[in-house]
Amino acid sequence: MKYFKPQMQQLVREHRELHDQLKTLMADMDLQKNYALKALYHAEVADGGRYQKDYQDLDHLFK
Repeated sequence: MKYFKPQMQQLVREHRELHDQLKTLMADMDLQKNYALKALYHAEVADGGRYQKDYQDLDHLFK
C-alpha cells in the first residue's frame, strides 16, 4: 500500500477522529499539514492500522 495525499485527505474528511488527531499533531509537533498527514498515515493506516480498510476502500476513487 502506498501513501496518496488526496486519498488520505478524503479519509480524514470522513473520520472525525483522524481530523482531530491531525489538528493535534500539527499543533503539538508544529508540523505543516503535509507532514502531519504523512505521520498520521504511518501511525493509523499503514501496516494493518485501524483505518487501513477504509483507506483501501477509497482506492476506486483515486485510481
